[in-house]
Amino acid sequence: MEQNKNPFKILQGDLKDVPPEMRKKVMADVARAKLIMDMARLFTSNYGALIKGLLKTNKK
Repeated sequence: MEQNKNPFKILQGDLKDVPPEMRKKVMADVARAKLIMDMARLFTSNYGALIKGLLKTNKK
């Protein structure tokens, strides 16, 4: 009987509201992670262009 139960039907049940303090904490963590990713991109995104510019030779 247990094998015949569809686990996706259980997941499809009613969603409960999240407590406001938990929602604030999760949103703050997401914002912090996004800030870290943006800062990492700021410092690492131009390395490809920098190396390409250093290795480029001018044919004049």
